[in-house]
Amino acid sequence: MTATDSISNSVVVSGASRGIGQAIAERLEEDGWRVFNLDIREPTGDATATWIQTDLAQADSIAEAMKQVTSHGPISGLVNNAGIPGYNELLLDVSDEDLDTVYSINMRAPAILAREVARSMKTQHFGRIVNISSRANLGKANRTSYAGTKGAMASMTRVWAIELAEHGITCNAVAPGPVRTELFEKANPPDMPRTQKIIDAIPVGRIGEGSDIAHAVSFFMDKRSDYVTGQVLYACGGTMLTRGGS
Repeated sequence: MTATDSISNSVVVSGASRGIGQAIAERLEEDGWRVFNLDIREPTGDATATWIQTDLAQADSIAEAMKQVTSHGPISGLVNNAGIPGYNELLLDVSDEDLDTVYSINMRAPAILAREVARSMKTQHFGRIVNISSRANLGKANRTSYAGTKGAMASMTRVWAIELAEHGITCNAVAPGPVRTELFEKANPPDMPRTQKIIDAIPVGRIGEGSDIAHAVSFFMDKRSDYVTGQVLYACGGTMLTRGGS
């Protein structure tokens, strides 16, 4: 993106302290964006994005974070990245509490953030919203709450694209497959047979990296991508074409 006098270069990325979100924040900074990281955890490493500690499960915390962000000026970008994987639950085992927790972070928080940034974007007649969905929204056992909320992200993407297009705002989604993150490797140690089984199910023959997802996000965020909206891009190594995935 090349910022102009009338369009800010500020973007909010939720959950950018680690993993995919951190990779997205770093890439967007390379692209010329000023990144605000809304995350409950402190960033690791040499992160340079502006961190605002935010409990995305709490609407009041989100509201306070957005006050801090907008005090620096208008916002023209949002990447709804933060999410929790759910509790690896079967339908018959999922609890009301688990559903509420995953819903609040994976679905409600993105909607609140999009609502708030869209108001700022409308004044500029420009905006870029990218939602992080998941290949799991196409179906994955033991993922009732996670797949359900990630499917909602894809659906909300299309709704927002229609509603906001007249204001110069695009809304798209990236749906990752298996990606090498701290959380993924904790659940799938490299020396475990099931980890190799996951890799064997990926047509391109490797686990994704955070940079793969960041590259897809960068395309949607580019000012020149104004004719692309309402799309879901599966950055999944081809797992949407197989029975594999995450």
